[in-house]
Amino acid sequence: MATSFSATKLLQPLPPLNSSVRSTDKNTLLSNHFKDSSFFLGSTHKLSLKKPFSPPHSQRRSKPVFAVSEVVQDKKLKNDSSLSNLLITKEEGLELYEDMVLGRAFEDMCAQMYYRGKMFGFVHLYNGQEAVSTGFIKLLKKEDSVVSTYRDHVHALSKGVPARQVMSELFGKTTGCCRGQGGSMHMFSKEHNVLGGFAFIGEGIPVATGAAFTSKYKREVLKEADCDHVTMAFFGDGTCNNGQFFECLNMAALWKLPIIFVVENNLWAIGMSHLRATSDPEIWKKGPAFGMPGVHVDGMDVLKVREVAKEAVARARRGDGPTLVECETYRFRGHSLADPDELRDPTEKNHYAARDPISALKKYMFENNLVNEAELKAIDKKIDELVEDAVEFADESPHPVRSQLLENVFADPRGFGIGPDGRYRCEDPKFTEGTAHV
Repeated sequence: MATSFSATKLLQPLPPLNSSVRSTDKNTLLSNHFKDSSFFLGSTHKLSLKKPFSPPHSQRRSKPVFAVSEVVQDKKLKNDSSLSNLLITKEEGLELYEDMVLGRAFEDMCAQMYYRGKMFGFVHLYNGQEAVSTGFIKLLKKEDSVVSTYRDHVHALSKGVPARQVMSELFGKTTGCCRGQGGSMHMFSKEHNVLGGFAFIGEGIPVATGAAFTSKYKREVLKEADCDHVTMAFFGDGTCNNGQFFECLNMAALWKLPIIFVVENNLWAIGMSHLRATSDPEIWKKGPAFGMPGVHVDGMDVLKVREVAKEAVARARRGDGPTLVECETYRFRGHSLADPDELRDPTEKNHYAARDPISALKKYMFENNLVNEAELKAIDKKIDELVEDAVEFADESPHPVRSQLLENVFADPRGFGIGPDGRYRCEDPKFTEGTAHV
C-alpha cells in the first residue's frame, strides 16, 4: 500500500475559490450550487498539485507536504470476490449504524426534555453531523483521548460514555459523568478519556495538544514503548479564525505530536456564514502551511470520513505527526435549542437534509447486501429503549447536595470554600475578616 495520504491516491479535490470574490458574490455562488443536488464544495475539479516550497538548506522537513483534498483511497482488489472492494464488513456497518442512530435518537430526546424543562442553559445538538463523530471516534482505543466543544453529547457517546451518564449530566444529577456539575457543554470522563467539552471556541485545542504531548513524552522520554495513544480535537469552522488554532497547529507540527485536528465545518458559526467570515474558506489548506497534511472530506458520508480517519490515526500512531481534516457537514437544527434558525436559507437546509448521513449508510449497506431491514429495525428498537432508559434513570437520580457546590473548584478535594465540619467557610464571619483558619 502507498504511504499515508499519497498524492496518487486522492480523489475529488476541493476547487480553488477566487479570493477576490466579495462576500455577496460568495453567497450567490453558494445559493446557485444548491440547485444542483450533487453539489458538494470541492467535488468537481481535478486534483492539481504544485511542488511544495522547500527553503534552501532546510533540515526541518524530510518529506514533501502536499495540500490535498478529499482523501478516499482506492481499494485494491485482492481477489475476484465481490466483497473484496467493500469499504466495511457487515459487523463494522452495524457498529457504525448503531452509533449514528444512538447519537440522533439521543439528541432528539434532548430536545424533548429541554422543552419540558428538564434541562437548563444552552443545549447544542449534533443532528446531521453524526458521520464525523462515528467515523473518527469509533476507530479509537479506550486509551486514546477526545477533546470536544459545546456540541459534545454525541462525541461522549461515541467514545463509550454510557447514555445514562450523559443524560444525567444534562439533567444536572449526581449520576452524571461530572456529577451534575458540567452540564450540556462540559462532558468529561476520566474513565473514557473524554477530556471535556469546552464552551468557548478554541479552548479545547490547547488541552488536546497537551494530551498529545503527554503521549509523546511517555513514549520517548519515559520509554513506555507501548504508548501509541493518539488525541482527537474536534472544533468548528468558526474556531479556525482563532489564534489558539494556529498556535497549536504550529506546536503540533514542530514536535510531531500524535494528534488529529478535526474541523466540523457545518458552514455556520452561530449565525455567521463561513463564506462571509473567512478570507479563504478552504480550511484544510492551513495544514500544509504548518507542515502537516490538510484533508477535505465529505462529512455527510461516514464511509469517506472513516477512510480519512484511518489514515490520520495510523499516521499519528506511527509517530509521523499531526493531520488537519476538514469535514464539510451540516447541522439539521439551529445553533442551540434557543435558536429559531431563521438565518439559513431553506434551500440550503433542504439540500443537506437530503444527504442525511444515516440514510446514506443504510443505502450503501442495502445495495451491497450487507444487512436486511429486520436487522436495522432491531437496532432502532434497541436504541429507543436505551434512550428511554437513560431518561428514566436521569429523572429518578438525585440532585447534588449543597455542599458539592464548591467541590472540584479548588485543588483541595473538599473545596477551598468548605471547612472540616462540612460547612461553607463563607458562613463563618471570621472568613470574610481574613482571620479564619484555612
